[in-house]
Amino acid sequence: MTDTRFDVLCIGNAIVDVIADAEEGFLTEQGLDKGSMRLIDEDEAVRLYGEMGPGREISGGSAGNTAAGLAALGIKTGFIGQVADDQLGKIYQHDIQAQGIDFLVPARNDVGATARCLILVTPDAQRTMNTFLGAAQRLEAHSVNMDAVADSGILYLEGYLWDPSQPRAAMEAAMDAAHAAGRKVAFTLSDTFCVDRHRDGFWQLLRAGKIDILFANEAEAKAMAEVDDIDDAVRALAEFAPTLAVTRSEKGAIAIAGGERAEVTAEPIERLVDTTGAGDLFASGFLAGQARGLGLEASLKLGAVAAAEVIQHYGARPEKNLRELTGDLLA
Repeated sequence: MTDTRFDVLCIGNAIVDVIADAEEGFLTEQGLDKGSMRLIDEDEAVRLYGEMGPGREISGGSAGNTAAGLAALGIKTGFIGQVADDQLGKIYQHDIQAQGIDFLVPARNDVGATARCLILVTPDAQRTMNTFLGAAQRLEAHSVNMDAVADSGILYLEGYLWDPSQPRAAMEAAMDAAHAAGRKVAFTLSDTFCVDRHRDGFWQLLRAGKIDILFANEAEAKAMAEVDDIDDAVRALAEFAPTLAVTRSEKGAIAIAGGERAEVTAEPIERLVDTTGAGDLFASGFLAGQARGLGLEASLKLGAVAAAEVIQHYGARPEKNLRELTGDLLA
């Protein structure tokens, strides 16, 4: 592990998740596509919240979830994300810090309301996300502590935050600062809708050598490469990503780096409850392995264990002791 302030510094949307059960008929009534993620405005967020059943409020956001998993694995972790100076913003900041993660961006009173994601979970454990980005999309480059970026072994960025221009500029500046300091940059494609909106931009990052570790699930990898076969997608992405990690749900995960290829099967589970955060926690485990200098197979195994834990309960943050679940892998 590098002698740095942070082993991994995560930048992403600071979002409070509101999770509720829903029947598929409710999704149909609301005109929602099961398993999708859509961006909504504040009015729609208020309307849909009023239609939803009872929910649980849990601090989330993709990179925030990954940061929580990393901290649970004993990795020195920081988080950069914008919240408002409101009740949800205070809850989010408290939750992050309570998990031993350094929260590096002050709350502001000029950025609207703190972001929230309304998550509807159907009986098959699929989650349909409706996201109001609010203050999260107001992250600016001057709010990013570039000294902390330079003093982090790995900088981890989420594709969900790439849409608004302000945080995109902040993330690009952070990527440059990380590489200038000789650090690695990890990036997750996040969702097929992100790929469809920003495919050209993501390819520019890859071809310019801005991404050292790329995360994708099977659907995102295919969408990025614009192919129907996963092996073709993996080959296309691995040509430009020095390290590539692709998750395949119950089929396990693949990683390729420097001509080496590793695969692991999915970890057995007792009951599938909620797939929210599966990819985020997989990234936690994989990045923990990379931060510790472990090989591809061990890093994949850590990712699989962390992902298996989070899909067996509601919410995208680990509830069981990940250090115990990973056994000797991080000893």
